Order: sequence, then structure tokens, then C-alpha cells
Amino acid sequence: MDSERYSKFIEILKRELVPALGCTEPISIAYVAAKAREILGAFPDRIITECSGNVIKNAKSVIVPGTKDLKGIEAATIIGAVGGDASKELEVLVNITDEDVELTRKLLREHICKVKLLKSKAKLHIIVTMFKDDEYVQVEAVHTHTGIVRIEKNGVKLLDIPYSEEYENSELMYKSVLDLESIFEFANIVNISDVQPILSRQIDYNTAIALEGLRNKYGANIGATLLEIYGDDVKVSAKAMAAAGSDARMSGCQLPVVINSGSGNQGIAASLPVIVYGKRMNCPMEKIYRALCISNLVAIYQKSSIGRLSAYCGAVSAAAGAGAGITYLYGGGLKEIANTITNTLANISGIICDGAKPSCAAKIASSVDAAIIASMMSLKGKVFSPGEGIVKENVEKTVESVAKIAKEGMEITDEVVLKIMVD
Repeated sequence: MDSERYSKFIEILKRELVPALGCTEPISIAYVAAKAREILGAFPDRIITECSGNVIKNAKSVIVPGTKDLKGIEAATIIGAVGGDASKELEVLVNITDEDVELTRKLLREHICKVKLLKSKAKLHIIVTMFKDDEYVQVEAVHTHTGIVRIEKNGVKLLDIPYSEEYENSELMYKSVLDLESIFEFANIVNISDVQPILSRQIDYNTAIALEGLRNKYGANIGATLLEIYGDDVKVSAKAMAAAGSDARMSGCQLPVVINSGSGNQGIAASLPVIVYGKRMNCPMEKIYRALCISNLVAIYQKSSIGRLSAYCGAVSAAAGAGAGITYLYGGGLKEIANTITNTLANISGIICDGAKPSCAAKIASSVDAAIIASMMSLKGKVFSPGEGIVKENVEKTVESVAKIAKEGMEITDEVVLKIMVD
């Protein structure tokens, strides 16, 4: 692998595997609001928050971290304005206080924030407009959760970055370098010191929130329930840890998660099963790091064609990555890893995304279960054949097929799901 391609792989991991506090859509709203409040220089009299349908879908039903029980776009906007620190980006709410939360409750009762559906081709699109007397500020983010492209104050543009609603620029770069053979090569040759800071943080953060989800009451406690019913077998533990991380994250836990493809749930699903298997198998840390390179990059590889937000559940892509990482831990090569991905996608590619909420933990558990089955099949030399449903002659074309279903086939599904959720 040439040095330029190698550097791009490191850049992708650094860009995508970053800490976030809580579900990334309400956190993105809070971040944009915190930036608008900062630029306005005073607390607003009123706020308008415009969001694309997919942002509304993912912000509607999840608790904003640190607020105990506040949900929704208005709460995310107001707490971002009240106590958010925009310099912390996706950890924007790390320093909020009880007083901030109580003020947010008061301002919610006063209805200072109005929410509007933003008609945009971009799945992730947020515009926050704040007013104070005769002054206003408008801040716009598109495609990525911290991707602010426009800041305007009283008619003067302080930032104006051209963008297309059709695609995210980073997706083009990812598609140009990410394929399964290159991912496998990179994982085998990477200098561990180049990825250890990124991956050790992912291990520490995601393990910590999973353990929190097992210890305490969050959501439906899917993770703890799995262990209680089925025992602490490695297959169960891999599912339970991933589910428990989501249990806590979806229900307001104020511990950060290292995300993948803009999603904490996907970061959890791509990493924790690999971590559990690696530790139970007594693998050296170097091999766990290499397996995590595969799991994370395989997840990103799939999502680069699907997009960050869609009607297609991202836990499927992340779990397929985790399955690939588990296969690597068992000594599987490129063929076995490819077959693991194919087996996973042939099984569960129909799971819909109906927004961020506690039941995401169950979808993660189901997806990880399918990925473990896929891995064990592959290690036994078994794979679903081309022509069976959406399975094509190689893994790359199967991934392309799934991306087409997610982007084109599920476009109307996305609209119907949103309509059901908001009606």
C-alpha cells in the first residue's frame, strides 16, 4: 500500500472515530444552537430550528444527555443555547448544570423555540435562527454533524462554504480509497502506534458506557436482560455489551461514545463485539487493534455509499463490520471476511430506521447476532450464493446492491416512516 493511500486510511479513522455525548442528531442541533448563541452575543428572545426529516426522526424520541428526561428538537436547541460550549463540538453539552436544565424547562414552557421541517435533499441538514430585539443570527450545518457551512449575522455572511445537497464531499474521498481488499491490507500492515490512540479511546469509552448500561436502569435494559436470560457466553456477552451501550446512550447517559459514520450506536455495534471476542479469546492487543481497523473501516465502507442518515438501519452495516472483525480474530482471511459480510447482509438488510430511541438497543442485539452467525458460517466455509436474493457475485457488488436499496428503494419508506412518527 502506497504512503498516500495509507495516510488517507489514517485520516478516515481520525475523522470518523470521534467522541460524542448522546445521540448525534440532538447533539448536532445543540452544537449549531450553541454556535448561534455564541455569534449572537446575547441570549435570544426566540429561536427557529429547521431540520431535515431524518434529523427530526432521530431527534424526536431520544433523551438529550444530561437533561434527565428532556426529549426533542426544542429541548436540544434550548439546552445548546443555555449551556452549550460549541468549542467542544459533539461534546457540546459536557458542562451543562442542573441550573441550565431548569432554565431549559422554563423556556420550553414559554415556547421560545419553534421547529420547522426543512425541505432539503440532504438527509442531515439543520438551520438555527436566533433573534434578540432587532438582531438575528443564522447558522447552517449540512451532511455532517459538525459541518457548519454558513454563519450569517444581521445580513452579513461571516462564513459561507459552498455545498451540494446531493452528496457529502468526504463520501467521494472514502469511495475512492475504501474497498475490502485495501481494508484487509491496511489492517495487516498498519503501524499500531498510528491507530492506538484512536482505537484505545474507542475501547475505553464504549466499554465504559456499556458497563454503565448493564449496571443501571436505562431504557428497556436489553443488554442486562440478555445476560440474565441467556448467561455470560461470549456470543451473548458480545450482543449484551453492544445493546447495553445503546440502552444507556439512548436514555440520557452523560458518558461519551466514540462514534462511527456519525453514529454512536454504529460506533458501539462496530466495536464492542470485537472487543468482547478479542478479550475472551485472550488475543494480544495488537490483534484486537487490527480487528477493530477492519470492523470500523468495513462499517464506514458500507455507509459511504448509503449516507449517514436513511431509512436503512445503520446497525446492520456496523454489525457486518463487527462480524468481519470477529472473523479476523479467528484467523479468517480476506475470503472469509468477505463471506461474513455477504452472509450478514443476506440476512438482515431489511431492518428499517424509525429514529433514535431505546429500541435501537434491540436492533443492535439482533444485528450482532446475525453477524456472529455469518462469521461462524464463513469460518466453516459456508456462504450464501450469488443470485440468492440480493447476493451478487462478489462482496463489493452485494454492498452496492444494499446501498441502492437503502438510498433508492427505501426513499418512500423514509417518508412513510417519518409521517407515521409525526402524525
